[in-house]
Amino acid sequence: MLALSAPLADAAPVPGTLTGSCGADPGIACRLAWDLSHSTTAAQVVQVYLAGPLGRGGRIAFIIVVALIVRAVINRVINKVTERAAAMSGPVHGDSAVQRAGVAVHLAGTKRREQRARALGSILRSAVSVIVFGIAALTILGVLGFDLAPLLASTAVLGVALGFGAQNLVRDYLAGILMLVEDHYGVGDTINVKEATGTVEAMTLLTTRLRDINGVVWHIRNGTIEAVGNESQGWSRAVIDYPVAYGEDLVHIRGLMEQAAVGLYGDGDWRGLILEAPEVWGAQELSSKEVTMRIVAKTEPMRQWEVARELRARVKAELDLAGIEPAGPDTIIINAAGSAGPESGQAASGADDGGQGG
Repeated sequence: MLALSAPLADAAPVPGTLTGSCGADPGIACRLAWDLSHSTTAAQVVQVYLAGPLGRGGRIAFIIVVALIVRAVINRVINKVTERAAAMSGPVHGDSAVQRAGVAVHLAGTKRREQRARALGSILRSAVSVIVFGIAALTILGVLGFDLAPLLASTAVLGVALGFGAQNLVRDYLAGILMLVEDHYGVGDTINVKEATGTVEAMTLLTTRLRDINGVVWHIRNGTIEAVGNESQGWSRAVIDYPVAYGEDLVHIRGLMEQAAVGLYGDGDWRGLILEAPEVWGAQELSSKEVTMRIVAKTEPMRQWEVARELRARVKAELDLAGIEPAGPDTIIINAAGSAGPESGQAASGADDGGQGG
């Protein structure tokens, strides 16, 4: 027993010494206070009120600096990847109509691809910031002496509760991320969603805001969108239906419409809007009195309406020049002046009689 108690007595702190005042592993501040004062009280004050807070503050500062550096490095990698994805595209060259159309579509999609890449990069950077600073916050709480096990357990329970209670919210966010990743639509596109059709003014991970032709603003949750039609992605098509009389020569009509289409496609003012030469598809509908001829043109996104108006006017001019009248319902012209003829005649007669009587 004496042999065992001797080492224990040697290991116990001795009052009035460095280890007795600052502990078995004295810090720099406590050691310096003991060396200067040889006072147990001064060393303990420095140990409790100066060395401890400064040590924890230094560790906290180190954790924050490391978190900032990690976030900066990851954000730099994300920026490089997204910018490379935005610029990634194969060169398209050629002089044929199909190749020129491919060049036009490629140029039209470049800006859209850049916007989508930047939006994805912003989402990834936000996610990285939340994860990195979340880990840093938990580490700082551990440095401050908090027990993290109950906190993590309560966080897991809270996550399960939110998962059950906010299913629609989670679905909206996931749908917004998938729509952005798969490029279903973007700001400025004209889309059809359920009973709403309009131009997308704003898009978040939670909702989509669009304005229809009447100026009504629609706010649609992303999770409720099951099907969406995009009218402005890649290219658009102008469709013109022109009715002609049943007895007209359709081959001659087709030739006149092709002349109008070639004239529009060769016009320099419209060449930049039309991706391919317009095509005359021919007879689209047939009735006992008329035949509806259809002509189409592939255009830049959202430029189909102005191209259709100009092409419709040129087709009409060609048909009018050839003396071909458009078919349509029978029209009865009523001359309003002639309907008052007898009364006018009587009034005129009375005026003449009055003149003779005078």
